[in-house]
Amino acid sequence: MIRRTLTPLAAACLLGITGQALASPSPYSTMVIFGDSLSDSGQFADANGPAGATTRFTNRTGPTYKAGSGEIFGPVAPMILGGKLGIAAGDLAPSTSPVSAAQGLPDGNDWAVGGYRTDQIYDSITAAGGSVVSAGGQTRTRDGYLVGLASQGLRADPNALYYLTGGGNDFLQGRITNTVTAQAAAGRLVDSVQALQQAGARYIMVWLLPDLGYTPAIYGGALQSTASQLSNAFNQQLVSELQGVNAEVIPLNIPVLVKEVLADPAQFGLPAGQNLIGTCFSGNGCTMNALYGVNGTTPDPTKLLFNDVVHPTIAGQRVIADYAYSILSAPWEITLLPEMANGTLRAYQDELRSQWLADWERWQAVGQWRSFVSAGGQHLDFDDQHSGASGDGWGANLTLGGSYRLDEAWRVGLAAGFSRQKLEAGVADSDYKLNSYLASAFAQYQQNRWWADLALTGGHLDFDEIGRTFDLGVNQRKEKGDTNGHLWDVSARLGYDIAQPGSQWHLSPFVSADYARIEVNGYSENSGRSTALMYDDQTRKSRRLGAGLQGKYQLSTQTELFGEVAMEREYEDGSQDLTMALTSLPNNSFTLEGYRPESHLSRASLGISQQLTPELALRGGYSLRHSDSDTQQGVSVALSLDF
Repeated sequence: MIRRTLTPLAAACLLGITGQALASPSPYSTMVIFGDSLSDSGQFADANGPAGATTRFTNRTGPTYKAGSGEIFGPVAPMILGGKLGIAAGDLAPSTSPVSAAQGLPDGNDWAVGGYRTDQIYDSITAAGGSVVSAGGQTRTRDGYLVGLASQGLRADPNALYYLTGGGNDFLQGRITNTVTAQAAAGRLVDSVQALQQAGARYIMVWLLPDLGYTPAIYGGALQSTASQLSNAFNQQLVSELQGVNAEVIPLNIPVLVKEVLADPAQFGLPAGQNLIGTCFSGNGCTMNALYGVNGTTPDPTKLLFNDVVHPTIAGQRVIADYAYSILSAPWEITLLPEMANGTLRAYQDELRSQWLADWERWQAVGQWRSFVSAGGQHLDFDDQHSGASGDGWGANLTLGGSYRLDEAWRVGLAAGFSRQKLEAGVADSDYKLNSYLASAFAQYQQNRWWADLALTGGHLDFDEIGRTFDLGVNQRKEKGDTNGHLWDVSARLGYDIAQPGSQWHLSPFVSADYARIEVNGYSENSGRSTALMYDDQTRKSRRLGAGLQGKYQLSTQTELFGEVAMEREYEDGSQDLTMALTSLPNNSFTLEGYRPESHLSRASLGISQQLTPELALRGGYSLRHSDSDTQQGVSVALSLDF
């Protein structure tokens, strides 16, 4: 009897393909997969499974994990990754499965086939009749991916994520016997990458070959050392040739990741004290684990790394998918660093403008100074974008300054501010902290109901803690770093007061212009692990024009209410692309999309000023900035003193 109830493992597998992506950015239009059994999503029939089921090269979902139980196979890594990216499940289906064709099911974009060598992978991309699946007396043939596109007058999708594995079967089928043949096989895999790039593909993720000496098929035997050496030769050639491909080639350093799993299995939810290489789950061609194997005391594939002689269990598949996702999602968070600085700058400008608005038509006497000090707090909220992570930030600031009145129409001044800001971003709540040190010089004009202001601001940025956090198997990993940067800004406004002189109220339309440039220096995460990344410098420019209305009402001789509303247009609204590389592969850099500034934003402020003595005033205020994906709110209290 076939069980219809989802086990916890089956439910987890299903969520890995679908549910996890619903609240995450989805910058890729689809996912197209090529390779061997490590990526095959079900080309072959499952002779021992439910009717119409297909085989994948990992364990079944449980609870028995056995053939004939009615249980399907778990997903492979690209299926889990595709789910995290929001890729439609149909796109992750096999491309050439006779089983799918017999059921009238549409073909998917997974062209990987168990047993394929690098030459067959190349054919599945470029050759007429190049995708061939034969099993159980059935054979199905399709033109290679690019041939099929060309027949429809199409090219590769530049917004898709292309995903490649390959090389293992060249070893297992005896095609690699020395360094020369290992390098030639790596070159054939690069040929596949190059063919995709030349047809228009832009984002291409490529596995480095796992160290075959550390698989149950070879580990502990006479060929272990040779297999490791040739795996290394393959990867060295692969990495070298990939540097010459004119695309965003994203390498996955799988051999280093596997060594990290073996060095600290508990970090990945695997038990200490178990032979994770010399034993496997299924017992197919290798020694079945006596405790967690399919016929063991407590069968559980999530406690083992290998399902059989070369293929990972669902635990290994999930770690690999999480690893890939951690790289793809990094720019969605790291490109928020300049936005943290931009938020600090805007909060600082709001403080200055609130003080200026409170002073409107109430400047100090000619030849006198007016000083002020204010303290405030802000909340900054980022919503998900297609290539930007959600984030929740808090900050506190201290601002002080002073102005000197030159004559009836002009006053000039200086201001300085310090801010401490924290941001939690991404699905795993990464922590980012920023200290900002800002200074401004400003000039103001006010005569015959016309008014204007001009401010020049510069600042130093100290990102003293950058903690990118992400899932890696059942646990999380954090990669830490720090960096600094700087900013400068020039802003100007011009307005006209429509109220008559001496009125209790003032109302003024105005126009504004702002230009800012924020630089965040490149840095490397410190651990040196497979997941550690290095980032190039980031430059965030902002060019805004705006129009608004500010007003003021005198409630009493000592109390005034003031506020403003404005709409602004951002002209630097392209995505913030970020160039990065694995610290373990520093010469294989790639550029991915990150946060995209909104083109339109609105802002508003409301405040109250209380004159305590003729020379001393107390001010409080609230400010709001909002766009489709960002909201910034602030509160402040300030004292100003004439002398």
